Amino acid sequence: MHITRKQFTIAALAAAALSGAWAQGAYPARTVAFVVPAAAGGTTDIAARMAAQALAPVLGQSVVVDNKGGGNGAIAAGIVKRAEPDGYTLLMQYSGFHVISPHLAKAPQWEQKDFQPIANVLSAPQIIVVREGLPVKTLQELIAYAKANPGRLNYASSGNGSLQHVTGAMLEQQGGIKMVHVPYKGTGPALQDLLGGQVDLTFGTAPPFMPHIAAGKLRVLAVTGKERLASLPDVPTTAEAGYPGVNATSWFALFAPAAVPKPVIDRLAADMKKVVEDPAFRKKAQEQGASADYLGPQQLGERVKADFSNWAGVIKSSKIQAE
Repeated sequence: MHITRKQFTIAALAAAALSGAWAQGAYPARTVAFVVPAAAGGTTDIAARMAAQALAPVLGQSVVVDNKGGGNGAIAAGIVKRAEPDGYTLLMQYSGFHVISPHLAKAPQWEQKDFQPIANVLSAPQIIVVREGLPVKTLQELIAYAKANPGRLNYASSGNGSLQHVTGAMLEQQGGIKMVHVPYKGTGPALQDLLGGQVDLTFGTAPPFMPHIAAGKLRVLAVTGKERLASLPDVPTTAEAGYPGVNATSWFALFAPAAVPKPVIDRLAADMKKVVEDPAFRKKAQEQGASADYLGPQQLGERVKADFSNWAGVIKSSKIQAE
């Protein structure tokens, strides 16, 4: 039977459509990995594990968490950037690494265009936490202590260029004080040294600190957001304490390699929406001092652009340099 060029073209298009439909229906066919740019124990890790556990039954496949801390997020970002763009290797990203660290990297290993946004999972303000033995109970007392003991206080962060680092620089600038910055490879290791008394204070989102605050092993002085936390109702904001310029909120979001097909991104975004907007997930986030804050691909992309621009100005005014 003779097949015309027109018939061949129609058949080819139909085959392609069927192939595309099959490919979309086939995802996911195996385990999905969330690569985390920090050590276990911090909010990025907590966000990843909460999301992975809740996403697995919705997605219909196992979701594992793979911690790859170091390089101010560059190690994890590099792994996901180079991964097969099939939707099985994703980046659970921390905002400080995504929109602050790139401004400080001397030799950038990735760019914004290497990733496409999927969904925001959690958002949380930073809190200011001090070790149990530090003789201060309020933010005003901390500033006074720092002025009376110049250069004696040190603060931990999850790395140079992290939001904790920038928050510390903002506090120095606003309070007219000077502290020693001690960078770590994630909030988990920083928290351990804070509990051990090796560092005096740190800044971070509340989830990993809450058990230790409740146990009296750490003291929280202030919340850097615009409103008090429901989980810490008696803790004032930095604005209430007289330092409105110290205002920092982190977000934790899922990204994919740039070439992942749109149907896969759409599937992941839709399933993450179900996860983040589930009442049980929202309650668990709130109990830990965070908020379940869903943004879809377009909204997350807009947030990335706005924050990338805004933090460039903060870094410049705070005179933060790459180390």
